[in-house]
Amino acid sequence: MICLFYFHMQFIDNAEVTVRAGNGGNGCVSFRREKYVPRGGPDGGDGGRGGHVIFKATRELNTLLDFRYKREYQAQKGEHGMGKKMHGKDGIDLIILVPVGTAVRDAESNLLAADLVQEGQEFIAVRGGRGGQGNQHFATPTRQVPRFAQPGEEGECRRYILELKLLADVGLVGLPNAGKSTLISALSSARPKIADYPFTTLVPNLGVVKIGDYDSFVVADIPGLIEGAHQGIGLGFQFLQHIERTRIFLHLVDVSDAAHEDPASQYKMITRELEIYGKDIAKKHHAVVATKIDAATDRKRLDLLKEYCKTNYIDFCAISAVTGSGIMAMVQYLAQILSKVRNETDRH
Repeated sequence: MICLFYFHMQFIDNAEVTVRAGNGGNGCVSFRREKYVPRGGPDGGDGGRGGHVIFKATRELNTLLDFRYKREYQAQKGEHGMGKKMHGKDGIDLIILVPVGTAVRDAESNLLAADLVQEGQEFIAVRGGRGGQGNQHFATPTRQVPRFAQPGEEGECRRYILELKLLADVGLVGLPNAGKSTLISALSSARPKIADYPFTTLVPNLGVVKIGDYDSFVVADIPGLIEGAHQGIGLGFQFLQHIERTRIFLHLVDVSDAAHEDPASQYKMITRELEIYGKDIAKKHHAVVATKIDAATDRKRLDLLKEYCKTNYIDFCAISAVTGSGIMAMVQYLAQILSKVRNETDRH
């Protein structure tokens, strides 16, 4: 039994935040004063460590939306040391939850600091300042009454850029108006914007396909791209970064009478952009899906695309999101391929 259900979300995939760790507590200047203890000596305790700021990945979040409203985060300070060699309490670490799939980049260098791709994975963004030592540590045979202690260190402060890359099993790619949004609408209650002009989809739509009682996979309807996307033209990198982590992807190609481009050339153009962008995207398992077959009175375009795929050993499906034709067969195909890809990944 295969159940189809999808959800649409407000997708925020990029944010910049400033994080400050807590300062360390100061060491204490104190001397032991007790009856019958004439030479108590220094007994100032150490200050506590400042709290770290830690990014932690969780599947309970799907967006970086919260970081659009709050951009600065401060961990707790360490407490100061006290007399009787009492150590100040360490500051509590501040744990910031981010969605699984979040890449953390240093805002100054743009270098990747962490890639949080697993549930519960953590990254210490900034470390709390070390607590200062109390005056007990500075007593020597020649300096028996140290009247000073060490101040606590300041906590680190940094700016980070958070980038959320989709962790979908299946990515739907294609030129604008290839039918991705219409397909999502046909399978779900989501209603993405649909029109006959480019870039009506500006954010990804995510969906879950449940197979039987236990298995499921995630599908991402990713914004369309045009020639030159690898250079940032159109939606450019905003599109390409989201396909990096999909296990497989489907090339949706419009074969309706209203389409002007040769169907095979649509596929070639998309493949070329993926190859130029690199990062082994073009090596992922993929298939071609002919869309809008209900609007193809002349089946020449459909037959040409089918023949091209057969000649080049490319998996091929034909669907109509309006009539539902071919959709169930496509889902069953995806379930089989995903099972194979997952098994190969587990072996490696």
